[in-house]
Amino acid sequence: MSPKIKLVALDLDGTLFTDKLEITAENQRAIRAAVEAGVHVIISTGRPYVGLPLEKLAELGIRYAITANGGGIYRLPERECVFSNCMPPEVIVPIIRKLQTFDIQYDAYIGGSRFREASRQNIVDRLTQFPEATRTFVKNNAMFVEDLAAYIEYNNMNVEKMTINFYPLADGTYKDRDAVWEYLSSNPKIIALCGGYMNMEYTMAGTTKAVGLEHLADLLGVPMECTMAVGDTENDADIMQAAAIGVAMGNATNDIKAIADFISKSNNESGVAYAIDKFVLNTD
Repeated sequence: MSPKIKLVALDLDGTLFTDKLEITAENQRAIRAAVEAGVHVIISTGRPYVGLPLEKLAELGIRYAITANGGGIYRLPERECVFSNCMPPEVIVPIIRKLQTFDIQYDAYIGGSRFREASRQNIVDRLTQFPEATRTFVKNNAMFVEDLAAYIEYNNMNVEKMTINFYPLADGTYKDRDAVWEYLSSNPKIIALCGGYMNMEYTMAGTTKAVGLEHLADLLGVPMECTMAVGDTENDADIMQAAAIGVAMGNATNDIKAIADFISKSNNESGVAYAIDKFVLNTD
């Protein structure tokens, strides 16, 4: 019999959230039951701290979040950063200057906040591959600057993560995506992957959700063999493989399903609750 699960890491978009960015009543019920049973339920997301639904997470008893794909781990709701692994200006500034030559939209996650060049805000309206609720979220909740590279360099800022969004063309491809991927994947100082909706995300090399899980499990005194991670896209692959049980959502990509220990129901069918009931509460 496998060890009892004591820590559950949940991705947000496409996992805990429905396509309307809501948390179903069933998911809320299962999370509360797990927390009441003494299980640590945490968030593991590509979002920055400011993208977390803090009030709802507090209601559910969730006290920690791995954000920015592991770039920053925060205690909730104090916004206390307990671990970070960021890209320093000398790494991030040259990359952003190259990105400025493409017709794309990108954000820098700094200290839990999201920074964007104002001139690229209009590109968000062209991200038609996003569900409406997600596109609205991306459009809002950002701090605007004129020149992101210059702003980071002048203020000597460390960046937790960069997210890049590409808009679709009539032929089904995405504007500048292949060229950007070729550029980013050639840089050994960073790690780039897809977080969903054909986007691209990159962090400092060695920064992953899995590393974040290991740090948080150690902080909370939970052995890795007592952890479970639930996700749906490429930026969840490492944490699902690091955890004792890796759960793929029913709506997950095929690559994620292939590495999962278990495939749950979809995000719109309370797949998180289904997995918690089966592996944590043992009520299925």
